[in-house]
Amino acid sequence: MSDQVKHECGIVLIRLLKPLEYYKQKYGTWRYGLNKLYLLMEKQHNRGQDGAGVVNLKIDQPAGKKYLFRERSNLNNPIQDVFARIFRHFEYDDDHNHEQFCDSDWAKDNLPFAGELYMGHLRYGTFGNDSLDHVHPVMRENNWRSRNLVLAGNFNLTNTDEIYDALVELGQHPKDYSDTVSILENVGHFLDEENQLLFRQFKNDGFKNREISSFIERDLDVRKILERSSKRWDGGYVIAGLFGHGDAFVARDPNGIRPASYYYDDEIVVVASERPVIQTALNVRACQVQELKPGHALIIKKDGRISEEMVTVPQERRSCSFERIYFSRGSDKSIYLERKELGRLLAPKVLEMVDHNLKDTVFSYIPNTAETAFYGMIEGVRSYLVNWRLEQVKAMGSTPDSEKLEEVLSLEPRVEKIAIKDVKMRTFITADTSRDDMVAHVYDVTYGIVKNQVDTLVIIDDSIVRGTTLKKSILKILDRLHPKKIIIVSSAPQIRYPDCYGIDMAKLGDFCAFTAAIELLKDHGKAALIDEVYQKCKSQRNLPKEEMVNYVKDIYRPFTDEQVSAKIAEMLKPEDIDAEVDIVYQTVENLHIACPNDNGDWYFTGNYPTPGGNKVVNTAFINYVEGRNERAYC
Repeated sequence: MSDQVKHECGIVLIRLLKPLEYYKQKYGTWRYGLNKLYLLMEKQHNRGQDGAGVVNLKIDQPAGKKYLFRERSNLNNPIQDVFARIFRHFEYDDDHNHEQFCDSDWAKDNLPFAGELYMGHLRYGTFGNDSLDHVHPVMRENNWRSRNLVLAGNFNLTNTDEIYDALVELGQHPKDYSDTVSILENVGHFLDEENQLLFRQFKNDGFKNREISSFIERDLDVRKILERSSKRWDGGYVIAGLFGHGDAFVARDPNGIRPASYYYDDEIVVVASERPVIQTALNVRACQVQELKPGHALIIKKDGRISEEMVTVPQERRSCSFERIYFSRGSDKSIYLERKELGRLLAPKVLEMVDHNLKDTVFSYIPNTAETAFYGMIEGVRSYLVNWRLEQVKAMGSTPDSEKLEEVLSLEPRVEKIAIKDVKMRTFITADTSRDDMVAHVYDVTYGIVKNQVDTLVIIDDSIVRGTTLKKSILKILDRLHPKKIIIVSSAPQIRYPDCYGIDMAKLGDFCAFTAAIELLKDHGKAALIDEVYQKCKSQRNLPKEEMVNYVKDIYRPFTDEQVSAKIAEMLKPEDIDAEVDIVYQTVENLHIACPNDNGDWYFTGNYPTPGGNKVVNTAFINYVEGRNERAYC
């Protein structure tokens, strides 16, 4: 993505189903689970680099011995920092020899992070606070094991205010106003209630307190706790949790907005945000990794029982299409093929834009994440060439001219590596004018392969959000090659509306498509519509979110997609370049053809999967008109 957009967090949950000695005997180390946790987190580092955290639970530790351990970091390279601290506990010293550190029973009794249940988290903070307190996993501690709660999640709620107010009405005093704290206390409240209910039942049956604790741990109804907790949640979420006695769960939102996959056998249970990382870490096939169903929770009881249970009624599946376009790892078979299809579907429009003149067109991509869509686009161009060649050969008759025939058969799309990112370059200069000049040199170009003032450059990107990098850097860099025209192709449709489910796209004024629509309204004498929409949005502020309407759609209604694209190209073209500039966007229709199972398209259409989305977009528009540079949600 030419504009860097940060996004969702990543989660990992591992439950070892055998004693640590089993893994020592089979895999050579009792650290098997910990090693897999590190690998799974590193393989998902793309999902968040603001912080990382790990929790380990030792099951059935005797009273008086610590059983919960946590390390978190918000430093640069937080994964490495967290695991460096963990593995420091395993360094030999004068008091302990090598044999002891290798002994699984001794390790569980004496070493932190030598246990059966692990939870890892990679954070990108949409809440805007990167302090260590906001790095997951977060904990709610208690002297009763079954009342301890640890959570880590990939989520954003649109109605934190409602949940917070409900907690206050219960008599709580939450320590912070954030969706993380609200969910922690929300689940914690119903965990306490379930514990208390079971305590009364067993007490009435005449059991003693010490006996009751073990009975509660055995009978705790995890599904019921999650069902009651999640009734108020409006947003996209995958939430992993564990209780201090050893039960664990991962719950997914009813629309399936955020992703989660799992695998288990008789040795291990693994849940992660992405399927291919499980395949890689455990060397299993894609068909062995299951998707956690929307509205369901994978529940792992202390005794090793595993079940996938419905905790909230599943709604229409609206899983995030941006996962498929950009955010998820492209090593997943389905995602790889979908990204290629996104590129292939753009080929007819691109060929039309270059007037089917392939002799004078050079194809490439920026950045590297757009490479797969680029392959698809070139496949589409080559498919066109097959039909074109057939027509040309037929037209030559039975005795074609050899030179002409060779020219027709040898025509291929000109594919080149145009831009190379200098990964070692850092922009230390902070003054705006000087910094822009430095940013313009982050990429270098391959000289001598573009015919001056003749060739058209077609460059595919996975999406164009703000367009800032295009205007200040990439278009200027490409113009050094002196092409006649530059066509920027986006494998995603125009991003018109803010996200509120975990991706850092929260302010309307940041979107070049929105800014272009506003400018078009002014150009066409329709600026009054801006105030009309503003008044409509304000009139809804006191309505329940379920009754709100997305009036921001009216801003785009007077114009075609092509008009908005042309205005974006006009706005993003730097004044000091010679080449013509056009921008081609994917259509929403083609997006759904390429990604048929993941139709969460609210970024492009404004059709939000939950009522809170309409609340957020209207608030974002109010903020824009009133000049408030702030998020429309917490």
